[in-house]
Amino acid sequence: MKALILHGWTYSRTGNDPLEKWQPFIKLLESNGIKCNLPQIPGITKDINQIWTVDKYIDWLKEKIGKEKVILIGHSNGGRISLAFASKYPEKIDKLILIDSAGIYHNELPLRIKRFIFRNLAKVGKKISDSENLRRLIYKVAREGDYSNATTAQQKTMVGLINTDLTEILKEIKTPTLIIWGREDRVTPLSDGLLMQRLIKDSKLKIIDARHSPQFTHPKEVAKIINEYI
Repeated sequence: MKALILHGWTYSRTGNDPLEKWQPFIKLLESNGIKCNLPQIPGITKDINQIWTVDKYIDWLKEKIGKEKVILIGHSNGGRISLAFASKYPEKIDKLILIDSAGIYHNELPLRIKRFIFRNLAKVGKKISDSENLRRLIYKVAREGDYSNATTAQQKTMVGLINTDLTEILKEIKTPTLIIWGREDRVTPLSDGLLMQRLIKDSKLKIIDARHSPQFTHPKEVAKIINEYI
């Protein structure tokens, strides 16, 4: 069995490989006969010089998968890309596995503030360029360390992604789908997982006592759920 894993928006504060933290989880999957491919994603862990849209990610993933069907595993923003891809190319996917996936648009006040900051940061950038403390405060309010570490093209790509709502396409997904969610997720709330389970036909939802990245904090539990499903 072959699995292609799409990671979420990630970076390394230490300068180390930001994908290194996936290795314990991958080793657990591979010990059960699942050959894993964890590619760098343009605009996230691979540099880009232009803005990427969801459609561009779909085309990139189609090329990355090639002719063979795969088990597609997506975490957070990787789940967003996986959902969009599954709705367009179901024949490329044997099973879809979502881990605390993004893709549901929210409009609560904290998120409206975040989007406002992201949209206007470039406009006010020159005004705050002389104040590193002010810049850090803005990023702290937005609660997006990833954004502050991104290039301009990555930042604009991120803004486009978080403004993408995939709710309407969920009912179109026919691929067998497993949804794994951390009960205490504060990034993509459990209500998103419940909605996905309700709208994706015949999907299964497994809830564990974790936050947004259970594959890192509870790798054995997540790997066990996946192995039993497959």
